[in-house]
Amino acid sequence: MNFESINRVYFIGIGGIGMSALARFFHAAGKTVAGYDKTPTTLTDDLIKEGMQIQFEDKAELLPPVFCDAKQKDSALIVFTPAIPADSELLNYFQQQGYFLVKRSQVLGLITRQACTIAVAGTHGKTTTSTMIAHVLKHSGVDCTAFLGGISKNYNTNLLIGNAKDEIGRPVVVVEADEYDRSFLQLHPDCAVITAMDPDHLDIYKTHEAMTDAYLDFASQVKSGGRLIVRNDLKIQPRHAEIWTYGMNNQADCHAIIHKSDSKAYHYDIIYPAGKLKNVSLTMPGHHNVENSLAAIAVAKWMKVPDEKIKSALGLFEGIKRRFEFIINHPSISFIDDYAHHPDEITATLSSVREIFPGKKITGIFQPHLFSRTKDFADAFAKSLNKLDSLWLLPIYPAREKPIHGVTSDLILKKLSIKATIESFESVLLKIENEKTEVLITLGAGDIDKLVMPIKKILERKLNAHSNER
Repeated sequence: MNFESINRVYFIGIGGIGMSALARFFHAAGKTVAGYDKTPTTLTDDLIKEGMQIQFEDKAELLPPVFCDAKQKDSALIVFTPAIPADSELLNYFQQQGYFLVKRSQVLGLITRQACTIAVAGTHGKTTTSTMIAHVLKHSGVDCTAFLGGISKNYNTNLLIGNAKDEIGRPVVVVEADEYDRSFLQLHPDCAVITAMDPDHLDIYKTHEAMTDAYLDFASQVKSGGRLIVRNDLKIQPRHAEIWTYGMNNQADCHAIIHKSDSKAYHYDIIYPAGKLKNVSLTMPGHHNVENSLAAIAVAKWMKVPDEKIKSALGLFEGIKRRFEFIINHPSISFIDDYAHHPDEITATLSSVREIFPGKKITGIFQPHLFSRTKDFADAFAKSLNKLDSLWLLPIYPAREKPIHGVTSDLILKKLSIKATIESFESVLLKIENEKTEVLITLGAGDIDKLVMPIKKILERKLNAHSNER
């Protein structure tokens, strides 16, 4: 594919975090960009403000005129996400008209083919780690391009565009490598990070072993002479690349010695092969984020970034929206929003909450994501959510899936040992209005983020009322 000959790009599923980054990339390159998604979101609102035309009905008759002339199809590119159903009217229209259709992962593979590519994979931790890597490089003067799986709070976007080149003149690109649908096998990175290989997406892989095999295939695609950076408990041996391990265990090549932690920051030293980075500060809660910083530092050392620049960058890292994001942090009430949607992610998040708020009552609102994931991990979800004091459980967010008979949020509810009820968006807001909460956390990857602002307004109103009473 010659991107120079493309002047129009249409995205079916433009509101996804990965798709929207690609849409921004082509828009910045001067292409006409439009797309479709099921529902408006803050992200699609932003894309529209940036000049992209978006429709919210799956109807070919609503397409912009520039995408209706099949005679000009050779200068158009249609990008779709695997989450789009096969009976999509738009998908079938473009197929029948003979347009060139590609998956998002294929486009990312083509963009990075001639680049010095740093790819971060893992069932959890990859968004924070890839964003941290991009920030460390940017802040240190390596002006990389980055396709991120979340909105960086430092840059308020999921796409960074830079002009950095490696020693042989290739652009430096950081990408989040998605394991869903084996998408990451489109990438052939110079440096790869693998943060975790816990079972997930069993609707695609069927077994944990098959998913692990895909990760091993991804690791084998690191270019000869490249670097593979893996958490030290993962059993991976690269074929052509040097390997560095990282982790909190001092047996790892890159590990941390924590000196002090509080509700605002971790302070630690980092040991890496042939070096030591002293007095690092990270203003993100949780040991897992210290661990993510180890992977970022390992990449930065591979890129020959000086220690002092790495330390400065980490101290200024603000994190990612919806990754342990404090919406309210007041002595009377704290409200955190987090994207965690896998049992291991929930466990890590809630462990951090307990560490920051010892002795306080922690109430959670959780929206399960996907019928298949709920069915496969109901026991594990219950075990992780039992770390809460109480839970308001929302119905399953279906995303790309159709309902599975017998699979509802009740599957998790019946296995919980804490106080828990199933609620709707409306009823959960009434609960927050009428019940006292000390620490509240929203968890999930669906549309639970639509609750964040209404919850914030209720809690702020209650705080103001309490302040006036005093």
